[in-house]
Amino acid sequence: MTDATNLSKIKPSLTFFSEVKAELAKVVWPSKEETIRLTGIVIVISLVVGLFIGALDYILTILTGLFVRN
Repeated sequence: MTDATNLSKIKPSLTFFSEVKAELAKVVWPSKEETIRLTGIVIVISLVVGLFIGALDYILTILTGLFVRN
């Protein structure tokens, strides 16, 4: 392969990564405090949803057992 062919295959990748770098420079990143606060919220909500699903599963298991036995 010629150098021109190799370069034509590499150029789109270089263009892509330079565009990615330019877009990442535009991003407004959250502060450390905001990141910690939002992470805490996600953990709490995940625990609440997990407990709700676990309780619902437990109740439905008991109800299913009552219907199957009779």
